[in-house]
Amino acid sequence: MDAYRHILVAIDFSPAADNVARRAFDIAACNNAQLSFIHVVEYLPFIMDNELITPPALDVEARLMSNARAQLAKLMERLDGPAATEQLVELGSTKVEILRIAAERAVDLIVIGSHGRHGWARMLGSTADAVLHGAACDVLAVRVPG
Repeated sequence: MDAYRHILVAIDFSPAADNVARRAFDIAACNNAQLSFIHVVEYLPFIMDNELITPPALDVEARLMSNARAQLAKLMERLDGPAATEQLVELGSTKVEILRIAAERAVDLIVIGSHGRHGWARMLGSTADAVLHGAACDVLAVRVPG
């Protein structure tokens, strides 16, 4: 089995994100792999008076993206992550953006947290499940409490 060369780590800023990041650091160190972290800001339209309304872009998107970049930088600093680690913040559908970035960057492992949901939450689908079934590379779903 070949060593992993490029690992993409999907981070959601939940309390379990530290565990997911640390697992990725360990795997990267064992494989001398490049690390890229991604957080996706989902910009969701809201419904008012039974009509779908997309809020004006104004500066909402910019503020959400800026906040996410700051949170990602703080996570890397707090965990003393490797300085060469790429930090990406994208806007869109989480599962779509994770898969897009993985394909564009020729990632050979995606590390993502999985809450192991059951019942309705499982029926509605999860990001980890969508990534697992849509990825062209290996996926490590790190079990996180939730």
